Amino acid sequence: MPRKLESETIGMLLTDVSRLLRGAFDRKVNAMELGITPGEARTLIQVALTEGIKQAEIATRMGIEPMTLSAYLDRLEALQLVARVPDPADRRAKNVVMTDKADPLLSELMAGLREMMNAYTKGLDEAEREALCGNLRTLRDNLRRLDPCLAGREKGAVE
Repeated sequence: MPRKLESETIGMLLTDVSRLLRGAFDRKVNAMELGITPGEARTLIQVALTEGIKQAEIATRMGIEPMTLSAYLDRLEALQLVARVPDPADRRAKNVVMTDKADPLLSELMAGLREMMNAYTKGLDEAEREALCGNLRTLRDNLRRLDPCLAGREKGAVE
């Protein structure tokens, strides 16, 4: 007889929430008609968070292939939202920075995402939201510390 697995474990709940949030993010970005795809929006957010790091590091933080990131950056660069600049420590490498043109789009994007998250966290007061964020940070930090596959990854990675 097949075993009945518990579906309300931390891991299962996080997996479900992550999947649902990603879909909601994609739909929200598409509905906002910003002229960028959800993948490009995630990339733009990551560049804003990590201003001036190498492309390969951005791909690692996002958990995507470097070629996928390169395609997102090509499009964002063509829209003049990001720029690739020489890395001062490595002449062969390029770092990615935001342009001034990205500021209004990023502000609109983040306002829309805050609105979305406020709707999805309805029923949680400010203290509960802070506690949830704190608990998720602890879980993330423990995963980075204890999982050898994650060793050496930078803090603050965003999907």
